[in-house]
Amino acid sequence: MRRNLGFYLIAILIIGLGIGANTSVFSVVNTLLYRPLPFRDPARLVLISNIGTQGGLSSATLRTSNLRDWREMNQSFEEMTGYFAFFDYISYILSGEGDPKHVVGVGVVRDFLEVLDIQPQLGRNFVEEEDVWGRVDAVILTHEFWHRQYNGDREIIGRTITINKSPASVVGVLPDWFDYGSVFAPGTRVDFLTPFPVSDQTDGWGNTIFAIGRLKPGITIEVAQAELESINGQLREADPSRWGLNALTTDLTEQITGRFRKSMLLLACAVGLVLLITCTNLSNMLLARASSRRTEMAVRSALGANRTRLMRQLLTESLILSSSGALLGILLAYAVTSTVAGTQAISIPLLAAVTVDGTALLFTLIVAITTGLLFGIVPALQISGTNGHRSLKDSSRGASQGRNRRWAREALMVSEIALACLLLVGTGLLLRSFVTLMDVDLGFQPENAASWRIETNQPFSSGAEWNAYLQRLTDEVEAIPGIESAGLTDTLPLGRNRAWGLRAEGQVYGPGETPVAFPRIVDSGYIGTMQIPVISGRDFTIHDTAETDAVVIINENMARRLWPDDEPIGQNILLGWPDDEPIGQNILLGGPIRVVGVVSNVRHSSLEEDSGLEMYLPIMQQGGDGFALDLVIRSEQPLESIAPHISATLRGIDSTLPTGDFRPLEEIVDLAVSPRRFILLLISAFALIALFLASLGIYGVVSYSVSQQTREIGMSMLYGVSPTDPITLGVMVSVLALLSVVAGFLPAFRASRIDPISVINSG
Repeated sequence: MRRNLGFYLIAILIIGLGIGANTSVFSVVNTLLYRPLPFRDPARLVLISNIGTQGGLSSATLRTSNLRDWREMNQSFEEMTGYFAFFDYISYILSGEGDPKHVVGVGVVRDFLEVLDIQPQLGRNFVEEEDVWGRVDAVILTHEFWHRQYNGDREIIGRTITINKSPASVVGVLPDWFDYGSVFAPGTRVDFLTPFPVSDQTDGWGNTIFAIGRLKPGITIEVAQAELESINGQLREADPSRWGLNALTTDLTEQITGRFRKSMLLLACAVGLVLLITCTNLSNMLLARASSRRTEMAVRSALGANRTRLMRQLLTESLILSSSGALLGILLAYAVTSTVAGTQAISIPLLAAVTVDGTALLFTLIVAITTGLLFGIVPALQISGTNGHRSLKDSSRGASQGRNRRWAREALMVSEIALACLLLVGTGLLLRSFVTLMDVDLGFQPENAASWRIETNQPFSSGAEWNAYLQRLTDEVEAIPGIESAGLTDTLPLGRNRAWGLRAEGQVYGPGETPVAFPRIVDSGYIGTMQIPVISGRDFTIHDTAETDAVVIINENMARRLWPDDEPIGQNILLGWPDDEPIGQNILLGGPIRVVGVVSNVRHSSLEEDSGLEMYLPIMQQGGDGFALDLVIRSEQPLESIAPHISATLRGIDSTLPTGDFRPLEEIVDLAVSPRRFILLLISAFALIALFLASLGIYGVVSYSVSQQTREIGMSMLYGVSPTDPITLGVMVSVLALLSVVAGFLPAFRASRIDPISVINSG
């Protein structure tokens, strides 16, 4: 090996790429699909949600009174807890430590960590006295926030910090292995946990939480589901007016990672093809090198070495090669997994926990041994079976190798090209799909737009004062040179997805048929700033206030759903659910609201999903004050250059505003497609590796064949034709291109015939 250092270094590099890619993907797939969740006895943990499917989180979450009664009446669960699903609607500002900062807090039922068996790294869990309504008395910091904000100060326990102008005691720090955002809110940064009371006040908010239960030993999900349905029946019988009594029990692990199973398995198959191509390539390289060792093997055989001895030597060399490549692969895998675990730009759960652990190292060892045997067995069989007399004869000057010695290399080369073609075609189809997805009409224009979170600690004595504050804010931001327009919303696209029941005035809907729409509370500048086309009617104006008639703007889907044969402008809607609705709250919220405009559909949930029903309500008519909003601006100037001016303007208006963070709207779109992009980037990388290996294999075989057939080529004669004849070369290139098209057409055609709706429904 030392005498052929260049050959072996290239071989180790090829193996390192193949094994490194496999170890990296195994670490991701194992974390998401096979490694147990980092909780005590995770197989007994279940998620309990609502049965709704059309209303986003609003129809999937539960009332806190459900959790309260299930705890008291069930016999299937050891413990039950829950967490607040709409935490990103709550505004938290950390002050008193430099400039005000927007921080992200999640409300959890007091015993949430205890049920999951999570012990804080520092401090303790919440106690009953801290479980209060309407304020934050105690927080447990996430490990990342503890290091980022407090430099890992171990004296943080017991310190009082100021959140929303009120004191809160730091009672604990979460361990580094538990990243709440990575598990329960992928792609979201979470800074602290705080108690979310199970009380009459939180129950009045309606559907707000997801419940987590720990089954008793021997109890199945089916048994627990049947018992919860029985309990709900008893509760309905005791109080017929009670709404929202539904339960759907699913395995917690499946709920968190199940929707990524097909993508992860596809990724595993792709990287497996890379490993096969690696083995094929190495076999070809060893076979090409084998000719120089035939004399060596013949001499060894003549000196008494039997075939088993020769095969053992050759396979030992292959295993040394694969082991050396595996060491390089482990280093590559560590680099890849560290990068993946450290990013928050990919909304895939548990990525923060991805690492090359002991299981991944064992996998690498198995792959290294298997790889060494796979790429070494064919050369070992062929070389060890060398006929000594024939080998010495073939090694004479000018001898040309016979076909019987070329078939193995040619067969391996064909296999390598076929595998590379399969991976390249699949990558091409995924790439086309991704490009098509990115070309869908979002309904708004994210280019040259950005958002600032507007969260204030400033008190407001009335809704009118709050409205005046918001109007001043947008007016002064719009006055900044370079700002084209500005607007406010409580919900940006591709983010939160609460839903409200509604009905067209005068229409009657049966139980379970009440339309559900995504509400967006916006000001008069938002729709124009987002460049959402107004199809008919008008946009909001500054004159749509609490003193004027209540108005609403709806999207095209809602117009077709409520008034398929009538003009929607001027029609009235009623918010809420009727008394016979089994899912929603049995109230009607206020009087009729007049439709004044219809806008195009906006993809608020995801790029893959249709828009559903959407409605826009003017901020000035909502009567609230101080809730969190997003300021959206549009500017042709680079956002980095205009951001300091906006931050300075906001601080001049309200010194309590955190102004340091802003998000380009394109970043929001990128996060929405990040899982698909993540898979595509990895598979594309594998395809490029496969293309490189296939090219290297073709070059090696052809180069070696030429060197072995120089005598045949020398005896060949071309009559009246140049070796560089352009017609011949052109025809042959065209034939090869045509064959490539034919080879890729059938799978591409079959893929194009797939009905995406049927695939989504079947999934």
